[in-house]
Amino acid sequence: MIHYRISAPQPNNHLFEIDCFLDELNGEEAIVHLPSWRPGRYEMGNFARNIRSWKAFNEQDERLVFRKIANGQWQVQLNGASKIRIHYSYYAFQLDAGACWLDDEQWYINPVHCMLFLPDRIHEACRVRLDIPVHYKVATSLQRESEQDWLADDFHELADSPMIASANMQHASYLISGKTFHIWFQGKCQPEWNKIIGHFKSFSEEQIRMMGDFPVSVYHFLVQVLPTAFYHGVEHQKSTVLAIGPGSSLMDPKEYTDFVGVASHELFHTWNVKKIRPADLLPYNYTRENYSRLGYVYEGVTTYYGDLILERCGVYSPEQFFSEINQRLQRHFHNYGRFNLSVAESSFDTWLDGYGTAIPHRRTSIYDEGCLIALMTDLLIRIRTGGKFSLDDVMRDLYNDFGKKNIGYTEHDYFTLVENRIGEAATDFFSDFIYGTDDYEPVLRQLLSSAGCELEVKPNPAIYERWFGFKISAVDSKAVVTLVAPGSVAEKAGLSRGDELIAVNKMQVVDNFEELIRTNGRNRVSVMLSSLNGKIKELFLTPSNEEYYASYTIRKKENASAEERRLYSQWLMRDFVMEAVRT
Repeated sequence: MIHYRISAPQPNNHLFEIDCFLDELNGEEAIVHLPSWRPGRYEMGNFARNIRSWKAFNEQDERLVFRKIANGQWQVQLNGASKIRIHYSYYAFQLDAGACWLDDEQWYINPVHCMLFLPDRIHEACRVRLDIPVHYKVATSLQRESEQDWLADDFHELADSPMIASANMQHASYLISGKTFHIWFQGKCQPEWNKIIGHFKSFSEEQIRMMGDFPVSVYHFLVQVLPTAFYHGVEHQKSTVLAIGPGSSLMDPKEYTDFVGVASHELFHTWNVKKIRPADLLPYNYTRENYSRLGYVYEGVTTYYGDLILERCGVYSPEQFFSEINQRLQRHFHNYGRFNLSVAESSFDTWLDGYGTAIPHRRTSIYDEGCLIALMTDLLIRIRTGGKFSLDDVMRDLYNDFGKKNIGYTEHDYFTLVENRIGEAATDFFSDFIYGTDDYEPVLRQLLSSAGCELEVKPNPAIYERWFGFKISAVDSKAVVTLVAPGSVAEKAGLSRGDELIAVNKMQVVDNFEELIRTNGRNRVSVMLSSLNGKIKELFLTPSNEEYYASYTIRKKENASAEERRLYSQWLMRDFVMEAVRT
């Protein structure tokens, strides 16, 4: 068994003091590793940068010689020792849903960030001792052995089991068919427990109903409540961490909608990617990239069902569900990267340029495009089979044929299951929209129409986006260009990402750029700007007949046929006529 001991003698310095005890060693050296990334975020994390003061000792507490041989790898000269202790300090100063944080109010540990391991003993049991204050409670999915000790079956479970220790957590739980679900809030908020428990229980029951069973007996929602606006979630097999803010408005409509949305999304990951896992990711290799082109399944399908489940169980209205899809539509159609890199290749390339802002128009999103692919796949199956089958069946097939058997699935496996449910080949669909960069709009319009809905396209209400083809962000009263549409009026005039807009027709820009543009009408406009290299420029923008960045909205048809109404009702599990009356 691998042993760890964690203390924090001076919480305000944000340093966890960690000891890792290794025994039954032999040979001349031991090579120990720290993970370089965490499952759920498919980019290199380089967690070793947070380590300070790394040392190794034998049983007599004598220093052993070591050297760092790679990112997150250390070679220790054993010098005859069979048991060693490695001590290091880990800087925990990132409060989100996937990192580590330490202060005088809480210990928040994601072991995948900060726990050492031996690759050839990765399946060995682990024990973690937390030297926490006596009045602290601990929220984690790990098995409790004593007041201070926690057990994991192996390093994979340890790496997948975040922990929060604090004196101030709020807690409630609910039961579904003998399965216990815990909700923990760390941070200042006033949860309306009856509402939260009712909604969480509803979407949990609906997900279990859809998938047939729940893979674990006890599950934890660990909620980090921040004082400022925040939205983040990370999935684990037996738990999830949700970072939400501001806590003062947790129960306000917008923040609460985001809260239940991310909670439903992360719970669905319990099946999709934690149990139903691509062969590329089974098992996880924590020391290098784990490339996969299936991100549109493990993230895109999860994004789709996270919201659809909330609609099906009544937490969201159909309009709320469509509102979430509409946001995906805007991001898709406003991203010219959809013509450059397919969603499958974009999945592979998360390891290249991560989750930050890539170069303009380079790639698509496994979340946005993946969600729309899932929607199209679901409707395609429903329409081709007259509603007999759906993407629900494909996900159950993946779970039963692969997830429950701990077998990784391949791209070919996924396509085969989809085609089996359709009852015919779907090669063109896969090649055009998953591996290709064909325009989604025609097929989206057709599929939605068959399901009793319309794809409505309206001009962008922001005049400068609509007429000239560029976007800005307002920072400290400044208008800074963030995106320029390829071939647009703005690009042809010489506007660039990063340009700060100073004046319009010699009128200073101060939180009023849209107003200045609108006042000018469809006339040529003079724009003064400061470029990133410090040069002041004057550009002239003249509206053309082409318009940019249109607004896309899904809504129910007013004159849907009986078959379209039937498919709509099956898809959203709602009565079409009653929904039309209510809206």
